Amino acid sequence: MLLKGKIALVTGSGHGIGRATAMMFAQNGAVVYANDIDQGSLDDLAGDTFIPLYFDVADTQASKAAIMRIKKEQGCLDCLVNNAGIMQTALIGMADLSAARRMFDINVFAVMDLLQIAARIMMKQKSGSIINFASVVGVSGHAGQLAYSASKGAVIALTKSAAKELAPHNIRVNAVAPGMVDTDLLHTLSDESIKESVTLIGMNRLGKPDDIAKTCLFLASELSDYVTGQIIGVDGSTVM
Repeated sequence: MLLKGKIALVTGSGHGIGRATAMMFAQNGAVVYANDIDQGSLDDLAGDTFIPLYFDVADTQASKAAIMRIKKEQGCLDCLVNNAGIMQTALIGMADLSAARRMFDINVFAVMDLLQIAARIMMKQKSGSIINFASVVGVSGHAGQLAYSASKGAVIALTKSAAKELAPHNIRVNAVAPGMVDTDLLHTLSDESIKESVTLIGMNRLGKPDDIAKTCLFLASELSDYVTGQIIGVDGSTVM
């Protein structure tokens, strides 16, 4: 029960890493507000300590309304997990700027937006943990992922800057940088590409959503009270 009494918002909770993280937080005692854009995708988990919130994180007004609802109902917000994201792959000559803009809207600007809104509440309560989702490609890059790796590199930079600014208020800001994780998002890649990527993983297997959720649990809990501004790779020793 590492999060007993804590209030958390986890975005992109309809499936994959987000769902695993939201469930693990609830199992460890948190009241979890679980966001997804797909209406009804979390209804099967709804209960007193697991509350679905359906909205597009790229919609500033919807994001603000969701966090204000949490503040009104619970009186605080202890943890924000910015997990919602999209990925599209394309070689440099085929990279589409409109698709890249949508990726930045979701992967970067929505993260900044939610971080700003949550930070206002956390600054008043003098505590909080914000967990952003970067990626191993944001650290090392990867062929065919020009825009996606750029968006995750931006998340890394904003995480470090926010950590420095919010540390005096006892708010921790960290990022998780997953490697190849067996989710629906991964399977937007070809089977051949996935098989090739597994050969780059020292542990010789894809990550599981729970592998990432455990790291989020650590960062949300008091076990990481003195950890901020860190980009934690959870990649099974991936060499790119």
